Amino acid sequence: MPVKNRFADLHEDITAWRRDIHAHPELLFDTVRTAGVVADKLKEFGVDTVETGVAQNGVVGVIKGKNGGAGRVIGLRADMDALPILENTGVDYASGTPGVMHACGHDGHTAMLLGAAKYLAETRNFDGTVVVMFQPAEEGGGGGRVMVEEGVLERHGVDEVYGMHNWPGMPVGSFSIRPGPFFAAADLLEITVTGLGGHAAKPHMTIDTTVVASHIVLALQSIVSRNLNPVKQAVVSITSFETSSTAFNVIPNAVTLKGTVRTFDPEVQDLCEDNIRRIAENTAAAFGATVEVDYQRNYPATVNAETETDYAIAAAKRVSGDCAYAPLVMGGEDFSFMLNERPGAYILVGNGDTADVHNPDYNFDDEAIPAGCSYWAELVEMRLPVSG
Repeated sequence: MPVKNRFADLHEDITAWRRDIHAHPELLFDTVRTAGVVADKLKEFGVDTVETGVAQNGVVGVIKGKNGGAGRVIGLRADMDALPILENTGVDYASGTPGVMHACGHDGHTAMLLGAAKYLAETRNFDGTVVVMFQPAEEGGGGGRVMVEEGVLERHGVDEVYGMHNWPGMPVGSFSIRPGPFFAAADLLEITVTGLGGHAAKPHMTIDTTVVASHIVLALQSIVSRNLNPVKQAVVSITSFETSSTAFNVIPNAVTLKGTVRTFDPEVQDLCEDNIRRIAENTAAAFGATVEVDYQRNYPATVNAETETDYAIAAAKRVSGDCAYAPLVMGGEDFSFMLNERPGAYILVGNGDTADVHNPDYNFDDEAIPAGCSYWAELVEMRLPVSG
């Protein structure tokens, strides 16, 4: 794999950074220690400007090229937060925080962008400016949205943005991407069913919310199979069923259903929301119950720009020799908020034959580090070539 020699030299150091972050995972916006490590490293590397406290605990570094930063500005983003999962890897650098682990590889993403920042600050082999953005709260908190709302892209004059995620099941250090819609919009759904609770031996004197909610769960599955055009994609999943009673002999007065809706097309998103409300309300009414539907449009679809995807492919091919065409992914990604504001591309880097992300046995493969760092460096030097 023709990675840059500097990253082969730095591989041991970057691995140590990654494992230190892995051992100290932090959730959502509370990435205090991680942000401190990132900011200290960027200052040590001689990055021109280091901005902290972005989106609470995000960090932004500005690296100016040989021409003093005049010209195009490229933004590179990595996420820093972990997940509320009890780690089961058994590695000697495993999480020291019970119930919290880096189960999605954000430790690797952060370390790879730090490695790239060190190289770019050392070499300055580009004309223009690179803005490295270390974001908190990707895992459900919408940290990308907050960074955008706080004006990070405008403040630093970012013209185009790029992101990267490791991907189990792809050969280590390989790449894949697709233009257009890539990751799905991820909406949040909560349905509260209210009826009339009572004794389990007297169901005729109740409006049984457990039965009503069960019918709603099953009926919602007809949206994809019977309301949606078969050539379109959507996933409606109810993932939580909570009652107001834990007793064996009590029919609960209320049941709360929670779940997610995944779509790529705004029209499909509208169809899903409209039909969820219709099915929930009418099913409940048929049993004499009432419902309250809370539908939150959370992360928008991640849509890669055509031209910037071509740039990403070219950079990936320089590193690995090839770049595969990726399938659609129904998972959500809040880099989408940045892509809604600026043209850019999101790429996958192979993590090998490991457990899947969001699994207690998952671990980022450090052998992917040189390829990930080299991709960032190649992308910058290709998009911001030194003139003359």
